[in-house]
Order: sequence, then C-alpha cells, then structure tokens
Amino acid sequence: MSRIEEALEKAAKLRNGVTLVAVPEKADQRTHLPPPATESLQVDNMLMVSVTDALAPAAEEYRKLKSIIVKLTKGEEFRNMLMVTSSIASEGKSITSLNLAMSLAQEFDHTVLLVDADIRRSSIHNYLGIENRVGLAECVLDGLDPKKALVRTGIGRLSVLPAGRQVSNPAEVFSSRRFREFLLEMKNRYRDRYVIIDTPPVLPFAETRSLSAIVDGVVLVVKEGRVTLDNINETIECLKGSNLLGVVYNEAAKAPHADLQQYYRQDAA
Repeated sequence: MSRIEEALEKAAKLRNGVTLVAVPEKADQRTHLPPPATESLQVDNMLMVSVTDALAPAAEEYRKLKSIIVKLTKGEEFRNMLMVTSSIASEGKSITSLNLAMSLAQEFDHTVLLVDADIRRSSIHNYLGIENRVGLAECVLDGLDPKKALVRTGIGRLSVLPAGRQVSNPAEVFSSRRFREFLLEMKNRYRDRYVIIDTPPVLPFAETRSLSAIVDGVVLVVKEGRVTLDNINETIECLKGSNLLGVVYNEAAKAPHADLQQYYRQDAA
C-alpha cells in the first residue's frame, strides 16, 4: 500500500461530513480601507466552523489538524510558512486554509497571517466578508506596503492578505524573484507567526509548483470522490522536492462517531 493510500484510508476513518462550496470572485478595485484592529469580523458563513460552530464534529477535526501541524512545524527551527493546495479545483483547500488559520489564531501562542495566493480565483475575502480591492498582487507588483493591505480580523490573532486584482500572468509572477523576496519578508518579519498560503490547484497550473519549493511545508487537500488516485499520485510527483506534511481528506461521509459529538453538544447546551 502506497503512502497516499495509507493516508486516504486513515483519513476515511475520521469522516467529518464537511460540505464545501467554492465561491468565485472578480476584483478590480484599487483602494482599500482595512477595518480597525479592534473590530472583530462577524463571520456567518456556516463553513467557517472554527468560529461559527466550535462544537461541530468538523470543528474538532480542524483542531486535530492544527495540533498535527504544530507538532510537525515546531522543532529546533520553527517552519512557519505553509501552503495549502489540492490536485484540482473545488476540493476545499480554501475552506481548509481558513479553518486551519482561524483554529491556530485562536490559541494564545499563535499569530497567523493567511495569504490568498489563488489570484486566478480568489475566494478568501468572500468567506470572511471583507473587501478585495488591494492585496497580494499590489504588494508584489506595485510595491504596496503590506500594512496597507492586511486585514485584521479580530478572530484571535489572525490577519489576512487578500489576493488583490487579477493578473494576466500569474505563473510568471509566482516564479519571479520579487515574489520570492516578498514571501521571505512575510516569513521573517515576525518569527513566531504562521504564514498560511492558499494557492491554486497543482495539476491545472504551474505557479503552485514554483511556490512549493519556497514554503516550509505543504498540506494537500483531497476531496472524497472528486479526484482519482492517479490524480493524487501525479500531484505528489509534481510536488516532489517539497516538504509534503500530509493529506487532509475532505468532505467525507458522515463520521461514525457523530452521535458522540452530538452528545457533547447537548451536554454543553
């Protein structure tokens, strides 16, 4: 049995029943007024279970994912820059990025920056209900100070860098020296901060492969029934040379221990 088959078998046992919806967005505005630092975003998207429904089985699965990530990244050297990706579109990588970032940021010890690098189909701002007038594209291409684009969410210590405007040549942008230097600046500016990057899927586009060589670790999201084993093996081959931390098996059938979770929910009511 291959590594990925073992990962899928293990993940199937954790079935969490998350339902995912990809929300496309088109952004072409250039000015931006981030909310005040003291203002907490009112997130009402039900897929953001880490803040909207902390007792949900899916929220518990994200907390487990957070714990695994912390163990894998904290050692003699803190490997703080991670990317979350998938083989193809609509496998839930953005939802996973958001819930992982929010779960980490709600811990006292962790400050988190979530970067929406899916410039082709940005969605992070939609899930959070924030503007996307400027972001990563303006910082890299125009030299905009990141402080003028970051959105402080008020969700723990989570800040978000939206994708910004769409660009015609994302592959060239991602492979450029300027982009690499920008990410390294984000990584090193605060050494105790996680930088989580939501990227385009691996198989259709080239830019994610370039990015995988820069980050400290890669989390691969696999949606049940969405991709074939050949797709996954091809993705892993494309990521060869990067530090693949593991696989998140997403939108699985209902968890066999869901009744136990319901018991705890009722007990807390």
